[in-house]
Amino acid sequence: MTSTEATTVRTWRNWAGNVTARPVRQVAPASVEELAAAVRRAAEDGLRVKPVGTGHSFTAAAATDGVLVRPDLLTGIREIDRTAMTVTVEAGTPLKRLNAALAREGLSLTNMGDIMEQTVAGATSTGTHGTGRDSASIAAQIRALELVTADGSVLRCSEQENPEVFAVARIGLGALGVITAITFAVEPVFLLTAREEPMTFDAVTSRFDELVTENEHFEFYWFPHTGNCTTKRNNRSAGPTAPPGRISGWIEDELLSNGIFQVACSVGRAFPAAIPSIARISSRALSARTYTDIPYKVFTSPRRVRFVEMEYALPREAAVVALRELKAMVDASPLRISFPVEVRTAPADDIALSTASGRESAYIAVHLYRGTPHQAYFTAVERIMTAHGGRPHWGKVHTRDAAYLAQAYPRFGEFTAVRDRLDPDRLFGNDYLRRVLGD
Repeated sequence: MTSTEATTVRTWRNWAGNVTARPVRQVAPASVEELAAAVRRAAEDGLRVKPVGTGHSFTAAAATDGVLVRPDLLTGIREIDRTAMTVTVEAGTPLKRLNAALAREGLSLTNMGDIMEQTVAGATSTGTHGTGRDSASIAAQIRALELVTADGSVLRCSEQENPEVFAVARIGLGALGVITAITFAVEPVFLLTAREEPMTFDAVTSRFDELVTENEHFEFYWFPHTGNCTTKRNNRSAGPTAPPGRISGWIEDELLSNGIFQVACSVGRAFPAAIPSIARISSRALSARTYTDIPYKVFTSPRRVRFVEMEYALPREAAVVALRELKAMVDASPLRISFPVEVRTAPADDIALSTASGRESAYIAVHLYRGTPHQAYFTAVERIMTAHGGRPHWGKVHTRDAAYLAQAYPRFGEFTAVRDRLDPDRLFGNDYLRRVLGD
């Protein structure tokens, strides 16, 4: 298989449609060697290089006016090591394909986010996470990385090999090089029992610490303009497997959560005054249910309604206060919010630019339907989150810059020092990285 290259200028758009770019050329290398050659050629031509996955980030982290690297041909599992309990996978492999392949081998990742459309490199580079009391983000499950650096060489890093690079590269924002392969820790496949049920906002916030402590994975959604929430608790189970029924699962996950919700969002965008009434109906539409299945079928769900999103990680002890401030702000404002607010948690980890670096964290994510003006809402939310020491998700809308982020991340300088060494000429830079990392 050989690489493909397109020199005709084509506009690239992310999944949400809020970011566009017009690269000089796009390349789809079929091997690490071809990728290294493409990087060297770009440097010779004075063009910057950015890899792009499936475009599920809401920031311009992957945008470039130079060479856009598409990893479509860099896919598949290189090796499963059952002694070390690891899997090494090509960078362009979608999480969906990796999860299915691992399940066939009787293996699983320990934790994951709530969608699996992203490539493994794209998901880890921006800090994609799920929720967990003890298990952290997808990047925290990385045991080794391989990347092509600015001089076209291939660098491998782990705790044993180039450990100073490994300490920062697991969430690298595409700033250190182009990832070509990732080695993840895996474990024997297990079962999770999911328990979904409604709960009032006051009840879930008053019991938040208890619910997080008592469950391996806890999350909830608050429906603005109401006092209603939907909660989800995922815990390991001895089985047996008991997935949602085909019809009931379709009604919950496709008809209500995607089909009817799409219509409701469209109506709300056209007639904002109707949103509070729609929210009250929507918040009562999803019924309580319990089911048991393998991890990726419990952790993830289809997301077909397109939106833009902002998410901040707060010290976990600040979450409830911030949520109550957020609710009070929405209740007192003329804003009309059609999407629920999502709340998740993560333990502290040791990755320099992880949003959970060095502290137990709670995540508060706000969304608006694609095409709906979001600036007023997101600005108000961001003001609350930054007042509590919030760290913005690297792949979601925010306005923070390097000056703020250097204060929010104690190991920020450690990351930029490695970047200065690996990419002194900013071959992998773009406007977004200049804002968040500095020159």
